Amino acid sequence: MVHSIALPDAVTLDAVFAALSDSTRRAVLETLGERSLSVTELAEPHGMSLTGFMKHLRVLEEAGLISRTKEGRIVRCALSPLPMQEAAVWLSRYEKFWTGRLDALARFLYHQEETEWRTLLPETPPSAPRSRSAGTTALRPTKSGARGPTRKR
Repeated sequence: MVHSIALPDAVTLDAVFAALSDSTRRAVLETLGERSLSVTELAEPHGMSLTGFMKHLRVLEEAGLISRTKEGRIVRCALSPLPMQEAAVWLSRYEKFWTGRLDALARFLYHQEETEWRTLLPETPPSAPRSRSAGTTALRPTKSGARGPTRKR
């Protein structure tokens, strides 16, 4: 039986990846992965104005990555993992593709390396039989050739 995976809406994926592109927003998601926190608790370690931090939260909320609830005067944020799961499913298709491609490249390079080693090994050409004696023969001095042309003065 073939199971088809429903692909998430491209707009949702665009918003998720845009939200994940900022290190502040990724840090917020990492913090919210541990527990839900108030907006002021989330903003504190980032050293920016509350107004500036609220813009980051708005991007995360529009991407569906966080949800906000109000308890009296306190606004709490919690992680909403579904959009990240959808993005992970989308990425996993490409992970399979690249894993296959990289495995094929590794096989090709291994084959190339094996072939190269075989061609680099010198073959010993048939040569004259070697002498059985352990002694060495001194080289004869070579005679110099005729004198070359000289320049006239």
